Amino acid sequence: MAELIEVKLAELGITLPRPAPPIATYVPYVVTGDLVVISGQLPLLDGKLLVTGKLGGTVALEAGQQAAQRCFINLLAQLKAACGGDLDRVRKVVRLGGYIACTPEFTRHAEVMNGASDLAVAVFGEVGRHARTTVGVPALPLDAAVEVEGMFEIL
Repeated sequence: MAELIEVKLAELGITLPRPAPPIATYVPYVVTGDLVVISGQLPLLDGKLLVTGKLGGTVALEAGQQAAQRCFINLLAQLKAACGGDLDRVRKVVRLGGYIACTPEFTRHAEVMNGASDLAVAVFGEVGRHARTTVGVPALPLDAAVEVEGMFEIL
């Protein structure tokens, strides 16, 4: 039987990348009980940052949303590794945290983070609805425009 989440990803045209290694002293995820906590993921595509700079400056809203989507795809790659390759073990997207590099005047953080949140719902359906925090920050690692972390309940 085909794995349901893998089928959904294929329908959405999403191929998960190899999980990115940490860029500092931390682990990419921690499994504790029935929870997986995934470290912040950058909008990496083929080993390069998809979007750099600041929202409200050189980065358009749509590019920020695409960056948030890419971060969520990279979260899924880490989640798949944490689940031993079986994303059907996911029972709930519990929480996403979004960090948006932006100018002091920028106030559309939530719209940027919707790129990740909307994709969570597209992939997991109602199970993908989650709690969320989104904050603006002056800078992110490697000049990334967006970083997203997550917590998931698994079997």
